[in-house]
Formats: sequence, C-alpha cells, structure tokens
Amino acid sequence: MLTPAELLAANPVVTAPMAGLTDRPFRELVHDMGAGLVYTEMVSDMALCYGNRKTFGILNIAGEAAPVAVQLCGSDPEPMARAARIIAELAGECGNVALLDINMGCPAPKIVKNGEGSRLMTQPELAARIVDAVASAVSLPVSVKMRLGWDDEHQNVLDLAARVVDAGAQMITIHGRTRQQFYAGQADWTLIAEAAARLPVPVVGNGDITTVDIAAARMRESGCAGVMVGRGMLGDPWLIRDMVRHFAGLPSLPPPGRAEILAMALRHLRRQVELSGEYMAVRMMRAHLPFYIKGLRGSAAVRGRLNHLDTAAGVEQELTAFLSGGETAAYQDAPEI
Repeated sequence: MLTPAELLAANPVVTAPMAGLTDRPFRELVHDMGAGLVYTEMVSDMALCYGNRKTFGILNIAGEAAPVAVQLCGSDPEPMARAARIIAELAGECGNVALLDINMGCPAPKIVKNGEGSRLMTQPELAARIVDAVASAVSLPVSVKMRLGWDDEHQNVLDLAARVVDAGAQMITIHGRTRQQFYAGQADWTLIAEAAARLPVPVVGNGDITTVDIAAARMRESGCAGVMVGRGMLGDPWLIRDMVRHFAGLPSLPPPGRAEILAMALRHLRRQVELSGEYMAVRMMRAHLPFYIKGLRGSAAVRGRLNHLDTAAGVEQELTAFLSGGETAAYQDAPEI
C-alpha cells in the first residue's frame, strides 16, 4: 500500500467523512468517479471495543475498491489503541485500507460533550498522546483531521499539527473553520497554507470546495498536497470526476443532463436497497435525493413528495417523472429553489 504522500501525489482528490452520508453506496459512486482517497463515516472507539453491531456495519468495506481511509473518534489513548487494532485486523482481511484517521475536527455537540472531535484541540497534550498510542498500536499510517481551532481567539492548528506529527501522524487534514463556526461563513485557508509550508508531512485542505476552479485555486495558493471535498459532492459526484480530470491534465467533460442525473440517483437508491433493505434505504436516501435535484424547477415540490414515500418503487416513479422530462403541471408551476 502506498504512503499518504504517494497516494496524494498520484491523485490529490480526497472525499470527506460525513456521518449518515458517506456510507458504502455513496463511496462506491465517488470511487467510480476516480477519487484518490475515500473516507468512511466516523466510527466510535468505544463502540468498536464493545462490538456494537451498527458500528461494525459502518465498516462495511470488504470488497470495496482501494484506497479507503477509516476515521476513528475517541478521547482516551487506551481504548483508541484497542479500536485501532480492531481496524487494523479488518484492514488486513480486506486489503484496501490506506490509513487510519483520527477525528479532531467534528463540531457536533454530542461528540464535543464526550471530549472527542474538535474538543481535543483544546487539549493538545492529550491529543498527542492519542496519536502516539494509535500509531504505536498499528502499522497502518495514521492521519489526523482537525479544524483551525476552537474559536477565533484559540486558533492553535499550527501548534497542534506539529505536536501530532511528532507523535506519529503521517498526514494532516485541516478544515478552514473553527469549531465555533460549525459550517457557517467562509472557510479560511490562510493557516492551512502555513501548515502546508511548515509541516514535514502532506497537508490536505478542506472547506468550501464546490467547483473545479475553486479546487485548483486552493491547491495552487495553499501548496497543499490534496483537497478534501465534503458537502460540494452531495448530489454531484461528477464534481469528483471533473476535479480528477483537471489535476490529471485531461480535458473537461460536459455537465450531466437530467437523464444522467436520474441514472445516478436510481443507481444510488438501488444499491442502498441492496445493502440496507428497502425500509431503511428509502429513509436514508431522503438525505441524498434533494441534492440530486437541487436547483431544478419544481424540485421543492418533489422533495416534499419524496419525504413521504415509503417504497423504492414509489421513489423511482417520482424521480423518473420529474427528471425524464415528463414533469406534471404541478412541477412546472412550482418555484425554483
């Protein structure tokens, strides 16, 4: 398996871990679009240690295309090391795990309340001990994803990044917002660029990557080894394709038409049904389908209908009627969103 630096040199396009969104069906889509590194959803160290069935379901990576990054969340070095060994054993069986990532950036209140995610940025010594424990427990490369800091007055990303690199991290990903910001405002790449210049390991920049032009500019201006795409790829896996082609020096392709959007949405739904069963799949896809149709005339009305459907056949019928060009008068009269 290639090192993080080698992976990014070959393909700098990385997809972000997003709870409830970047599960196996979605990862398969962005893998097929050419992503250089694809992250799982975040998994809890304690849930792994206690054998939680749902958590192991998140790690449904057997047979998945390489390379995959598994993201681990916790706040105590010892269980983090135990969980890392469980992941390493799974990685050995599957052969497709490129690195183990430690979450120090999640801003969610329930995560922060447990001392995990971005709360670790306020405890740099503990954060370094966690990285040391995990890196010492496994042979997989270890990376860390973090933010600029807790708030505007405590932007300690440069200090923390240096500490965790000294503790064994081989790659750093930085989201250009503080925890206090959550996802509001614009991502600030100033400190990301400074980290890329200072650190002896590759730095991946994250935040507001929504177009190829933005991705190219951020790479050029920051000196990062890679760019991580999050919300910008929801409903638009073609963004990954277009970024990969750009960085490979290939000509751009036309944007997808309605027929191509329909085919992708239906592929996503059907794969979700295969892996999760119809009941769960229809409900899980409610988080994805609005992104496929966002911005199209009448999409608000369709979104409302989709949220009340309980069968995959009903969802397919609704999407096909809307995207095949056979919109009803109700669709045509609906306002744009």
